[in-house]
Amino acid sequence: MKAAVCHAFGEPLKIEEVNLRPPLKGEVEVKIAACAICHSDILFAEGAWGGTLPAVYGHEAAGTVVAIGEGVTGLEIGDTVLATLLRSCGHCATCGGGHPAICETKYDRAHGPLTTLDGGVLEHGLDTGAFAERCVVDQSQVVKIPNDIPMESACLLSCGVITGVGAATNTAQIRPGANVVVIGAGGVGLNAIQGAAICGAAKIIAVDLSQEKLDTAMEFGATHGILASSDKPYRAVKALTGGRGADYVLVTVGAVQVYQSAMRYLCAGGTMVMVGMPASGATVSYEPVNVAALAQTMKGSFMGDTVLARDIPYLVELYKQGRLKLDELVTRRYPLEQINEAIADTAAGNARRNVIIFD
Repeated sequence: MKAAVCHAFGEPLKIEEVNLRPPLKGEVEVKIAACAICHSDILFAEGAWGGTLPAVYGHEAAGTVVAIGEGVTGLEIGDTVLATLLRSCGHCATCGGGHPAICETKYDRAHGPLTTLDGGVLEHGLDTGAFAERCVVDQSQVVKIPNDIPMESACLLSCGVITGVGAATNTAQIRPGANVVVIGAGGVGLNAIQGAAICGAAKIIAVDLSQEKLDTAMEFGATHGILASSDKPYRAVKALTGGRGADYVLVTVGAVQVYQSAMRYLCAGGTMVMVGMPASGATVSYEPVNVAALAQTMKGSFMGDTVLARDIPYLVELYKQGRLKLDELVTRRYPLEQINEAIADTAAGNARRNVIIFD
């Protein structure tokens, strides 16, 4: 099959033929219809988080089940599904505690279902390898969806939507009437804004460097927008909240300078949710006495602490009711052969979500 392969960090992906073995016990093969470009894919391809090369990335996908391994239940050939990076064993401590997104069971991506044509190692990037015509994944990574949702919209549920909405609904558990700041109005930030609105937040304040993105944030549920380039933007948040600050700050960009100042937006007892992921080795510093004295909280949020079987049907229903925007998140569509153009456009900050469309 065709796949976009990363041979060297920081260099363009190459479209070439690779081998994909059939699904083994507990695995499912999906014919990809659409796969969005996520910043995590870009960071991996740039070498920000290491990994084995060559590799096939891509993890925000939707398609059709074409083969099923032994022991798989609840799925049939022909089902329309999402394919995600959320691989879970179901029996470790975190899975048993209701948090499968941070499953503790390790998976060797260098020895997955992908190989080069000569049988060499080809990393199963982000446990999915969906920048390809087909992927083989564990059954835990697949969830059925209705077949009447456009695939370029549905695929966004596999990562960008659940990461943003889930940060608000699952991780932060925003209470009705709260004041919320979302830093970053890109693809994940817009979904965090939607999540805050779903939770019933009173004020949802978007902070971004782009006025155009702030205008878009208002379309997705933000009540106010503040330019991050303004002088001490956290003071504007204090002014909007009667001098208190925000009950929740959701950081959706992976920029260390943003994390350095994020706590300034918080009120006493407030919570900062860390969603965006900087490159490995990046650090920030805080004064612990301030966090302790103000009883503030820092929480990490990986993939919105999503439980696929619970959250995807709920989000699909919200979409059908017109309460969750998906179609509006898609900026441009590209064939696999133009994936490098799609990546460059995404990296430049010009897209909410660019999507690779397969025949």
